[in-house]
Amino acid sequence: MRQLFFSSPPEAAAQRLDVALLGLLGDDFSRAQVQRLLRDGLVLVDGQAAKAAQKLRPGQAIAVRLPDPEPSELIPMAMDLAILHEDEDLIIINKPPGLVVHPSPGHAEGTLVHGLLHHCGGLAEVGGKLRPGIVHRLDKDTSGALVAAKNDRAHRGLVARFAAGRVQKEYLALVHGRPAKRGRVDSGIGRHPGDRKRMSSQGSRTKPALSQWRVCRSFGEASLLRVNIHTGRTHQIRVHLSEAGHPVLGDQTYGARRRDAALPDPVAAALRQAGRQMLHAVVLSFEHPISAQIIHVTAPLPADYRAVLRACEAASR
Repeated sequence: MRQLFFSSPPEAAAQRLDVALLGLLGDDFSRAQVQRLLRDGLVLVDGQAAKAAQKLRPGQAIAVRLPDPEPSELIPMAMDLAILHEDEDLIIINKPPGLVVHPSPGHAEGTLVHGLLHHCGGLAEVGGKLRPGIVHRLDKDTSGALVAAKNDRAHRGLVARFAAGRVQKEYLALVHGRPAKRGRVDSGIGRHPGDRKRMSSQGSRTKPALSQWRVCRSFGEASLLRVNIHTGRTHQIRVHLSEAGHPVLGDQTYGARRRDAALPDPVAAALRQAGRQMLHAVVLSFEHPISAQIIHVTAPLPADYRAVLRACEAASR
């Protein structure tokens, strides 16, 4: 355990201790971390245990004891990562289909987090023991651009940008039918009232969600859409497109099963080979949380998605 020592500055007079500590400790500590230090009795003022609401006087001696980081329960694993951007604060990878983002029941090993820990040597601890560095996620069978934070300051900045809708997220969705050239769905999303594993706009506790699309190409009774989401609800695109009458090809959860079976044989075969929904996070763009540089990446389509597109094109000639 290491210790940090400060002298309460004149400008901290009559200031709450927790507020003053945020300024003294700097950007590497969040409000939640400061509150935890105080709650655990790891902050002393003039040698006495201190409380968050305690008012300071200039010149008081402040000692902060920082506990050693708890050892991670995750074992880093070598993994072939398709890196789209990397710097000292964050990394963006092109997640392949079939890869789970972080450990969860039934997926204790071999997740993206395990691969990132091996590549980076460490990730932002503020994400939690099983989700270090993770800011957002993609479903197991959704491919594409995903960003992770290497340190707590970057993690906090990215979380704030996602929460404020200041991250551009664009997906390629191959769907059934021929939707309007441009469309918009803003129905809220929550747990399905009859199936806890699914999401729906029909639940009683929905959260606001907004998806907009434009048609890029049409292949007979299938269409390729570019979809922008302004929120990040679980299964948002899959739910919105399904409820609009255009489920994503290969999406067995949200209504594509029967319609997949009616596709032309070459398309159905390519889709069976892919074994997943045709959804890919193609663009991720945001202001860097540390440098303020605009980061813009485009994630190339994986081979299985390209194969289904080629089959659709051939079948529509």
